[in-house]
Amino acid sequence: MHYLAESNRIIIVGIPGVGKTTVVSRVVELLKEKKVKVSVSIFGTVMFDEAKKKGVQNRDDLRKLSVKEQRELQSMAARTIASIADDVVIVDTHAFISTQEGFYPGLPHNVLEILNPDSFIMITARPEEIYNRRMTDTTRTRDIVSIDTIKKELDVTSAMLSTCSILCGSPIKMVLNTEGKVDEAAKGILSAMGFNNGT
Repeated sequence: MHYLAESNRIIIVGIPGVGKTTVVSRVVELLKEKKVKVSVSIFGTVMFDEAKKKGVQNRDDLRKLSVKEQRELQSMAARTIASIADDVVIVDTHAFISTQEGFYPGLPHNVLEILNPDSFIMITARPEEIYNRRMTDTTRTRDIVSIDTIKKELDVTSAMLSTCSILCGSPIKMVLNTEGKVDEAAKGILSAMGFNNGT
């Protein structure tokens, strides 16, 4: 049996269209094959559960809330996730939220203090692939964006996550999710968690 001495809390970020959900699902499958107790908390979903109590009807409306409201919801979600004690706790989130005020950090300092992550993973992909995935995704209400906008989003994500890494003193790893190579991306994440060469 493979196990970790203590809970390993991993924050995984990626802009819409990088294939984060698919890669994270594969990571979970591989960890379960190793008999590792793993859970995934989608930060936005936990936030939405709290927001519904305040009358928000659609998850995509979260980013339309004021910065103050988003900050309160983030802290609530972080406390809920921090209480999970599985071997590996994956926090699936975004490095930033687009608001009317500008790019608001998805992982502000107060949230990082609550979560106390061991490492950060940024899932990325070629801008053209991200654009094509967004255009064919009918499950979410997406804003129409250009490839230049996607490049900017990738840059902002990288900058935000680098700052998080510095604040926490935890490593950051970039994982490229190339079309048709989900296993390769998932194994890159496992390597960052300390699972190397099938161990």
